[in-house]
Amino acid sequence: QVQLVESGGGLVQAGGSLRLSCTASGRTISTSVMGWFRQAPGKEREFVAGISWSGGSTNYAESVKGRFTISRDNAKNTLYLQMNSLKPEDTAVYYCAARRNLVAGISTLTSAYDYWGQGTQVTVSS
Repeated sequence: QVQLVESGGGLVQAGGSLRLSCTASGRTISTSVMGWFRQAPGKEREFVAGISWSGGSTNYAESVKGRFTISRDNAKNTLYLQMNSLKPEDTAVYYCAARRNLVAGISTLTSAYDYWGQGTQVTVSS
């Protein structure tokens, strides 16, 4: 089992930046594909960014390309999401997730991920 805990959310003005962290416990995530998802009120959870186990491959939703950067530190069992140039439409609860399948690739589907954190709120004011 893997337990994931997100942190770093908060209230920020449009144009500002935040850095989210996701720390894993229970077992190492160094061999797991990881992802960030978000869910705004009244909307479905959506893919934001994903990263391979080595960090050598990443994938981003079109809406965040060029503004968000996903990274990981396997030695610290931690996943990050650097969010710059934030917009009000980025307001959501952000979740990190991990895939259990060791040979799996990055997926944009919520159903492909086996472990989820509890989420951290990001609010961007205009």
